Amino acid sequence: MPQAVLAPSELFVPANFINGRWSTEGDGTFCTVVDKYHGTTLARIPHATDAQMDEAIAAACASRNALRAMSAGERGTRLEALAALIESRQEALATLIVQEAGKPIGYARAELSRCVTTARTAAAEAVRFTGESVAIDFGAGIGKTAFTKRFPVGVVGAITPFNFPLNLVLHKVAPAMAVGCPVVLKPAPQAPLSAMALAMMMEEIGWPEGAFSAMLCGIPVAEKLATDAHVAMLSFTGSDKVGWHLKTICGKKKIALELGGNAAVIIDEGADLAAVAKVVAMGANLYAGQTCISTQRIYAVEPVHDTFRDLLVKEYGVLKAGDPNDPSVSVGPIIDTGHFQRICSWVEQAVKGGATLLAGGAAVDPKRNVYAATLLADAGRDMRVNCSEVFGPVAVIEAVEDFGAGIARVNDSVYGLQVGVFTNSLAHMKRAHDELEVGAVMINNVAGFRVDSMPYGGVKDSGLGREGLKYAMEEMSEPRLIVF
Repeated sequence: MPQAVLAPSELFVPANFINGRWSTEGDGTFCTVVDKYHGTTLARIPHATDAQMDEAIAAACASRNALRAMSAGERGTRLEALAALIESRQEALATLIVQEAGKPIGYARAELSRCVTTARTAAAEAVRFTGESVAIDFGAGIGKTAFTKRFPVGVVGAITPFNFPLNLVLHKVAPAMAVGCPVVLKPAPQAPLSAMALAMMMEEIGWPEGAFSAMLCGIPVAEKLATDAHVAMLSFTGSDKVGWHLKTICGKKKIALELGGNAAVIIDEGADLAAVAKVVAMGANLYAGQTCISTQRIYAVEPVHDTFRDLLVKEYGVLKAGDPNDPSVSVGPIIDTGHFQRICSWVEQAVKGGATLLAGGAAVDPKRNVYAATLLADAGRDMRVNCSEVFGPVAVIEAVEDFGAGIARVNDSVYGLQVGVFTNSLAHMKRAHDELEVGAVMINNVAGFRVDSMPYGGVKDSGLGREGLKYAMEEMSEPRLIVF
């Protein structure tokens, strides 16, 4: 019998999920979650107390025996069941993401499709994830056999951002499930309802009690995920400032940091400039640029710069900003008023400092925090729109002498997450891979390309470690050697 279609409000409980129970108690303060375009209240969730965090961590520790008793096949089966639940609720979950995160509906649907893939890939990895045979049949090891088996590290503390409120949660929870690690999750306060919907689904698939908790809490309580010795690993996705602070207080535990960036693209001679302009315009402005691999810096080699710039400005004129429920909209609201005002301020500072405004540069709907897709030229290297992470629909374009100069400009950043390189030269592709100081190079695509199974992460201030199912499972496990 097909499942009943749930409304977005029926997907979650407005409470914290702690040790297998929903709790409406807290410290007396609440997180009010609002529709990012309409401003209406979606839910009020209590902030958890210090004692409730202790309970969640203790329950996670206690659940390790139940997880240890589960075979890889059973973990995979539960992940398949989770994928099926997500798939059956795909449209309602997409609508919920539009409401709580302001994500355009087409992009929200794409996120849900990725969520199904994430869970299913984790299910497949659960049954094939293993150690390795170790060659020791020489010297003192003659006649002996050695191999490693991977074991879960223990409790994983997970802190996630607002911009992919379900899929980035799954990028921590699904690999943890696949290797048998319990998780205590603190989702983003701006958009936590998708995580609470996941908690409801974890109940439905019969995940062991205490092996997954999800709660909203203040910063001092959340920091226990970094400082409590019972948490074996902290997995954080968010700003570089917060991430590096957490690293300083996490002590001996493992830590994975997926942080920010000011992603760049290089436009080389020979590229199909009209096609590239369409891709780059969307890559800089989809979801109002609120992804850490949104295109922010654009470097075009001098022979093609002027033509490409004009084509890009034309594509900016096509982009539609406004209601994220409208399938034709790509630039929806900024997540909150604080970030909206910051973006306004950074663009104003750049223009006052001599930058040239080529497109946008103004609010479309200030009451709803909608800002126009904005393109700047002549932005100084020390301007915030250039050297910091805007996390908004703002990009800068600059002419570079040649391909090598483009590489140098990309590397002239404290960040190093992903980069897009548009070229038809095999030599330039190889050079880009060899010389660009980033976690990944996308050839003939923008930096924002990501498939959920690929290793994802950055260097420099962009983080430590890698996500992507198998790679996150490696981070969440340790090899144990046996010799006989």
